[in-house]
Amino acid sequence: MKVGFIGLGTIGRPIAVNVLKAGFDLMVFDVRKGPVKELARLGAKTARSSREVGAHGDIIEVAVVDDGQVEEVVLGKGGVLDGARPGTIVVIHSTIFPKTVKKVAESAKRRGVYVIDAPVSGGETGAREKTLCYMVGGDKRILRRCRELFSSSATHIFRMGDAGAGAAAKMIVQVVVCMNMLAAHEAALLCEKSGLAFSSLQQVLRGSSAQSFVVAHWLQRFKRPDDPIAVRRQRTEVFYKSLSPALDLARDLGISLPGAALARRLLPQIMGIEGTK
Repeated sequence: MKVGFIGLGTIGRPIAVNVLKAGFDLMVFDVRKGPVKELARLGAKTARSSREVGAHGDIIEVAVVDDGQVEEVVLGKGGVLDGARPGTIVVIHSTIFPKTVKKVAESAKRRGVYVIDAPVSGGETGAREKTLCYMVGGDKRILRRCRELFSSSATHIFRMGDAGAGAAAKMIVQVVVCMNMLAAHEAALLCEKSGLAFSSLQQVLRGSSAQSFVVAHWLQRFKRPDDPIAVRRQRTEVFYKSLSPALDLARDLGISLPGAALARRLLPQIMGIEGTK
């Protein structure tokens, strides 16, 4: 199977490395030269455009930043669809709106190309450790063709429904994660003021009805005490950007998410960067 990969960022790069190590014939593209050269040193083919990737792969994975970039690399001039053959599968890993997935899928269908959305949860660490969770929207027959590829990075692969369902699921996951971050922050603050060791509380929470992956890994993955402020600031920005689409989707659906809105507003305080320069 030939695989193309576009977008070698924080999550995309380790997923692409896993694809390569699993033995797939991989071609990569990114506007940044550094990660492309890194993958080339590991044995990947390199492309000069999204179109070239589209012409190479039986399955094309896209892990770019947002809706606009997904449309550009797939639908734009010189994009994936300009090179892809009928029967090619485009997999969207980016966190984007369900309506964008459906738009891309409809355009691709006219050219005989299939689109599924498969955003991931687990972060960079999960990608490196091959323990990601994939939330997939699209035809189950197409997912079957992708399952071996996804398994190179994932422990869990769930089909959520038709095209766009994976994108919706990812937004809901981000709501839960960020609200759990607020809970972890306030629990740690209470521990500090009460003279309790947060590490001891984590053990209690793991064995109680308050168990949470975020709380259990708060100081190990989310807010490591030795992280420089610059790293915390970058992580805060990532969570802010990943939560914002969920709030936008809620607004489009005519519902309110006050808890998620509060968590987003408090993210600088939660991550310990409020008032820093």
